[in-house]
Amino acid sequence: MKNCSFHRFSTEVNSIKKQASSIVRIHSSTLPIPHRSIADPRGYDLDFVNVAHSHLIHADWSKLNGFIHGLNPFRTKHILLKIQKDPILSLEFYDWVLIHDCPSQTLEFHSIILHILAKARRFRAAESIFRKILLLKTPTLELFEALISSYRLCESSPNVFDALFKTYAHLKKFRCATETFRWMRVYGFLPTIRSCNAFMASLLDLGRVDIALCFYNEMGRSRISPNLYTLNMVMLALCGSGRLEKALDVFGKMESMGFSPTVSSFNTLIAAYSRKGLMSSVLKMKNEMQNKGLDPNAVTYNTIIYGFCKEGKMHEANKILSEMKVKEASPNTVTYNTLINGYSQLCNGEMCLRIYEEMMKNGVKADILTYNALILGFCNEGKTKKAALIVKEMDRKNIAPNASTFAALISGHCKRQNSERAFEIYKAMKKSGCHPNYETFQILITTFCKNKDFEGALDVLRELKEAWITPDKDLLAELSEGLHSSGKVHLARRFLSEPDVRRLIPEPFLEVSGSSNSSQDAN
Repeated sequence: MKNCSFHRFSTEVNSIKKQASSIVRIHSSTLPIPHRSIADPRGYDLDFVNVAHSHLIHADWSKLNGFIHGLNPFRTKHILLKIQKDPILSLEFYDWVLIHDCPSQTLEFHSIILHILAKARRFRAAESIFRKILLLKTPTLELFEALISSYRLCESSPNVFDALFKTYAHLKKFRCATETFRWMRVYGFLPTIRSCNAFMASLLDLGRVDIALCFYNEMGRSRISPNLYTLNMVMLALCGSGRLEKALDVFGKMESMGFSPTVSSFNTLIAAYSRKGLMSSVLKMKNEMQNKGLDPNAVTYNTIIYGFCKEGKMHEANKILSEMKVKEASPNTVTYNTLINGYSQLCNGEMCLRIYEEMMKNGVKADILTYNALILGFCNEGKTKKAALIVKEMDRKNIAPNASTFAALISGHCKRQNSERAFEIYKAMKKSGCHPNYETFQILITTFCKNKDFEGALDVLRELKEAWITPDKDLLAELSEGLHSSGKVHLARRFLSEPDVRRLIPEPFLEVSGSSNSSQDAN
């Protein structure tokens, strides 16, 4: 992480530092919070505010309704400031103003209620209001400036900026969250660790691993102390980016930082070892986990079972399943799906079926992944009739087939060289709204070529064209060689004369197909 600079983040921080460089030099490392006062209400304005305040504290909303037309931003603001020590009443008044669509809904009015709620630690209500303001596409800087300018007026707390940062994090508005963090530091505020964790979690949810790790480094530079949840996320990010050794380093430092690793900590490392096929390390980690008095959970066992299945070590996978049952970590849908898929990859449909039957016996619900794995297991063996029975079972349970279901069935019929039936399934797949991938087209064309059905192969090539997918050179070479050896080059020429074909077919295929001899043309 030494070379990780959180580029975008640092760029924005440097930008704001340049803009305020002269002020920062005068006021050390932070800008002062402005002291802003507002004019006191006088005359009729004062009477209006006092009477409205009296109706509010007596909860006389019917009388207050008569004041709707007299409200303006100045009066509304003073009424809200007058009741700010009562956050519940303040929120009721704020909502009342919104319901009646008064012309008082200025950004300053929103800021005041946010200060009141944040100071009273009513963060859920504050975040709800932030979300409403953000729906209006209020620029981050404009909102932040409104909060800063009314900060001392409401004798607020840093919680208000923390709530804004967390709201952006929850909404996955990373640029806005970064900008808020930047401005918070400029004024000497820092988000809480919980808000930082929310930001990192949102980044990881969208796969922004490097930015999450760089933000963690930025937390360290800002002296924001991590908690156990932070460290678990850092380990997850490091493992997800293939930096297992660095994750182990974080894991090793946990106890010296005052934290005890949790089941989630171990699960993260077990998953990383499992992905690399280092199953001996996986078992060592599980033993270490148990030695610390932590019981593996379903996630732990499922991860280990997955690792063994991926390596084709089904005997070891079943041993873990047995241990899972003894430890009363009940096998779930993921457990059985993993095992069925493991046997499916080994073309052992019968064992797939046995696992499925155990699954049903134990009352574990099957899903589309279960049935797809079963179908693939039979199709890998070319047992398309048994696969068809599984499809009927799906239909009986009202589980609609997806693209993987159709792809498995197509593959099964292609293994039996039944290209026509495979193409029928392809048409059904297309009709159902599922989109085949390139591998499905590839196996169809290859099967048609093996069956010497080049018209069928070219029909599939037309489907590729309609899907705007460019076939690779190897597939075209296989088709071209078959056309030449069978004396069917005229089919290729007819195909090449069709509209829009040349935009997807590479030149080598055009050259090969066009360089036929006269005897082949005659055929």
